[in-house]
Amino acid sequence: MTPEPTVERWRTILSAHAAITCALERELQNGHGLSVSEFEVLERLVEDACRERRIQELADAVHLSQSATTRVVGRLEKDGLVCRNMCASDRRGVFAAITDDGRTRYAEARPTQRRVLDEHLAPAA
Repeated sequence: MTPEPTVERWRTILSAHAAITCALERELQNGHGLSVSEFEVLERLVEDACRERRIQELADAVHLSQSATTRVVGRLEKDGLVCRNMCASDRRGVFAAITDDGRTRYAEARPTQRRVLDEHLAPAA
């Protein structure tokens, strides 16, 4: 039985995502000591004009649960790449902010991440 076209497209997307994620994980971990999720959190913090984001906003941006994002931020904090701050107006809110070391590690890892994306996503010549 041949899969329906929509199912086949879905499987193609999943396969591409898995291949790219595995390649990114390998290259970022080996070259920079970062997971894909850690890199994505650093990138979102670098891109953010106000230099800090609520954990829930980060979770939404990097497509992780709030608890998974909290664990990622915890690892980054342990490595000195981000710091956590309590929201002054809402004590339940926790912000993550990138440190100078985090900016440096991100800047070093960014070309690797972009190269892997280009290798997998660049249009065929």
